[in-house]
Amino acid sequence: MTSSKLTPTSSILIVGAGTWGCSTALHLARRGYKNVTVLDPHPVPSPIAAGNDINKIMEHREVKASETDPWSIAFSTCTRAALKGWKNDPVFQPYFHETGAIVSGHTASLIKHIQEHEIDSSDAEFIKLNTAEDFRKTMPPGILTGNFPGWKGWLNKTGAGWIHAKKAMFSAYTEAKRLGVTFITGSPEGDVVSLIYENGDVVGARTADGTVHRADHTILSAGAGSDRLLDFKKQLRPTAWTLCHIRMTPDEAKKYRNLPVLFNVAKGFFMEPDEDNHELKICDEHPGYCNFVPDPKHGGEVRSIPFAKHQIPLEAEARARDFLRDTMPHLADRPLSFARICWDADTVDRAFLIDRHPEYRSLLLAVGGSGNGAMQMPTIGGFIADALEGNLQKELKHALRWRPEIAAQRDWKDTQNRFGGPNKVMDFQKVGENEWTKIGDKSRL
Repeated sequence: MTSSKLTPTSSILIVGAGTWGCSTALHLARRGYKNVTVLDPHPVPSPIAAGNDINKIMEHREVKASETDPWSIAFSTCTRAALKGWKNDPVFQPYFHETGAIVSGHTASLIKHIQEHEIDSSDAEFIKLNTAEDFRKTMPPGILTGNFPGWKGWLNKTGAGWIHAKKAMFSAYTEAKRLGVTFITGSPEGDVVSLIYENGDVVGARTADGTVHRADHTILSAGAGSDRLLDFKKQLRPTAWTLCHIRMTPDEAKKYRNLPVLFNVAKGFFMEPDEDNHELKICDEHPGYCNFVPDPKHGGEVRSIPFAKHQIPLEAEARARDFLRDTMPHLADRPLSFARICWDADTVDRAFLIDRHPEYRSLLLAVGGSGNGAMQMPTIGGFIADALEGNLQKELKHALRWRPEIAAQRDWKDTQNRFGGPNKVMDFQKVGENEWTKIGDKSRL
């Protein structure tokens, strides 16, 4: 069945009001679509949205002339557009901090990987960091006090830094509402429990209160929750990462402002403290956690099922402190003030999935952020709108296509060029009840 013709008055339903859902709503409204509705089980910003975070890394890297991989080219196209949006779009510009970014490793194999895949060492914008003193000089005195054992890295001062993802997402939501988009959030009225199928197509969604939301076109953009609403033929796997905060004094927060992002590809990263709560976020780096359990919705098949938790495994806390001991040992034993697991929809090749469903032509899929979705916020909604209109540019259309044949060839336990931790995908089911942090203040997110 072919989807109904798209017009400015077509009813468009977006399932998911996270980073991509809010961006899509904004871009559709800017293009003059008058009948856009967004559903989400939580008010914006959702406490389980990957983009509900005080900061995320933003860095654009042009592809090397030798790179021919379609996803590398497409990803560069996406991030180039996003960087332009962060710098120029008034909805997003206040939340981009172009402080620069350091990418680093601490073993010969990691450093080789960075040289081959992460940076262009011929680019004069990259400043090589060979010694602990080189690292320390990238920030004001007294911040990087560690010995950086074995570390080598590269500092990129332009087109890189961090974004305040939570505030940017709320800004997109606010502007989309101002332009006429309807947001229905909270449970049960915004909680989508199923898509609605009629005559071989998807014609909307049903929420937990029993309401049927019919639409000419439906966009599924529910992040890690998307896998619960549609059979993706094993193309998606909900995967979680771990983050924690340590509280800083107002004077410390001021001292730690305008710092470049410091990222070790196998140990973790940090960015400057949150300006509101004066907290420093540290993430340990690893290939991700899944929650492998039998899924009654899929005949008992073992799948990764997301759940919300404002704690992290003690092993993740230990990894974060190990990162601090290498870089800022004066903070390594400070108590955590906040922590949570952060879910995303991982694709088997880490490429986004933005395409019409091959069977349900009124259903557009906009999923698969794979850990890189938040940085795309200013412009990803434009690419999703292009796909809805059938005008997605050629190099993106191929790389972001529906591709179950790729999933059939790959092992979901593959680390996908992610490093750190035990160098394997971990399972929350193997984390004991007493092997989690016990942080009291969980009210802010």
